Amino acid sequence: MEIDITSNGSFADTTQWLAKITNNKVPTSALNSIGRDGVKALQAATPIGDTGETAAGWSYAVNRLTNGSEVAFYNNSHPETYANIALLIQYGHGTKNGGYVPGRDYINPALRSVFSNGANRLGEEMLK
Repeated sequence: MEIDITSNGSFADTTQWLAKITNNKVPTSALNSIGRDGVKALQAATPIGDTGETAAGWSYAVNRLTNGSEVAFYNNSHPETYANIALLIQYGHGTKNGGYVPGRDYINPALRSVFSNGANRLGEEMLK
């Protein structure tokens, strides 16, 4: 049994459209929406200590890169320390007395639904 597949024409229109949406368009609205939702989710998921300062310290920025754009999340709480407290909670840390406080994964679960919902927003904005 022999099967032949042939194709005529070109993909010029498709290639041109893909180049247009990947090189020029920045889904700013969707990325800002993802950033706002991410900050809310991180604030709600961050364990509250004595002050709640770490939970309140979340922010985001939309950055343009050479090959696209990104939304980045930051935690600027406790500027008096050299360590990022949010990451110490996430990954664990040693104590002054030689003990160890195990990490608590709260960042990934908080952002999981934000990213899955954000993918739809990005697609909608890019295909307008």
